[in-house]
Amino acid sequence: MIPVILSGGSGTRLWPLSRSQYPKQFLPLVTDRTMLQETVTRLDDIDSIGSPVVICNYDHRYMVAEQLREIGADSQAIILEPVGKNTAPAVAMAALAAESPDDVLLVLAADHVIEDVSLFQDKVRQAQSSAEAGHLVTFGIVPNRPETGYDYIRRGSSAGVNDSLYNVDSFVEKQDLEKARIYVDSGEYYWNSGMFAFKASRYLEKLEKHNPEMLAACRDSYNSAEKLFDFINLDKEVFGRCPSDSIDYAVMEKTDSAVVIPLDADWNDVGSWSALWDVSEKDSAGNSLQGDVVAHDTRNSYVHSEYKLVATVGVEDMVVVETDDAVMVAPKNRVQDVKIIVDRLKASGRSEAALHRHRQPHSG
Repeated sequence: MIPVILSGGSGTRLWPLSRSQYPKQFLPLVTDRTMLQETVTRLDDIDSIGSPVVICNYDHRYMVAEQLREIGADSQAIILEPVGKNTAPAVAMAALAAESPDDVLLVLAADHVIEDVSLFQDKVRQAQSSAEAGHLVTFGIVPNRPETGYDYIRRGSSAGVNDSLYNVDSFVEKQDLEKARIYVDSGEYYWNSGMFAFKASRYLEKLEKHNPEMLAACRDSYNSAEKLFDFINLDKEVFGRCPSDSIDYAVMEKTDSAVVIPLDADWNDVGSWSALWDVSEKDSAGNSLQGDVVAHDTRNSYVHSEYKLVATVGVEDMVVVETDDAVMVAPKNRVQDVKIIVDRLKASGRSEAALHRHRQPHSG
């Protein structure tokens, strides 16, 4: 089973720590390891796991290689995308690069947090067996609250034993709070994790059936790519002709071979500062304090300092983040709007949207 790690995101909602040239998957946000490194190492105890294939932005190629080297992980390939085309073409490139068409691809995002690693590993083993039987497997996160920020998967009839595998009834886009509450109460819906498992040949077969134009473009891209050491460098002009679409839309919603494995392993996609607060260690007042922080009469807040002393007084349910060149302050219930700030920085041509003034904090 080959881990295919999608590492092309920009993580704009975690600005100012995450920048387009140094996005969140390359940062140690939750543990001492970066999120990419955590994604790789949480597979260590699965005997059938092979070397990973990482798909990333061309500009991040050396960062990926170095972070894998730091944890002693050899990559099977690092596929370099000159432009982003969403997940369906990215995974097609990994399937084309597979050493055997019967290899099971385990598609993972590089920036998820999973607390119950043992349970996750058990579900991965189950997914491998199902994928080897010809299914296209997706992992459905058992919801613990109504959530308006995630897509949903509705389960159909049982496809396994012990309520561990279901046929997919439908994929459902994000809903308002009232509808999301109905979904959660029904017990029939899961959050769409964006994680999958299927044989390389099976995915390509389904892609050819449902989106032959995309597969043809991916084949052209793979055949024309520059292959040097572990890197597969896709040609910008050729890959640029590939249609852009997600695995869900391109394949999973159209196939009758999709199954869902429920996963209740304390999953979090760390898509915002409030989500990072959720998974971070907190003090008795509910604060996650990172770096040189002095907090007085402060509750349920996330405060992060990299360079300067940050002091808070009378703060509640807030996020305060200080870096070398920026300070961001927002209520926890408004952190999704951080992306608006990044868009404004980009529109005005400011470098803070893409780069840190320094990559590492000053010493001393």
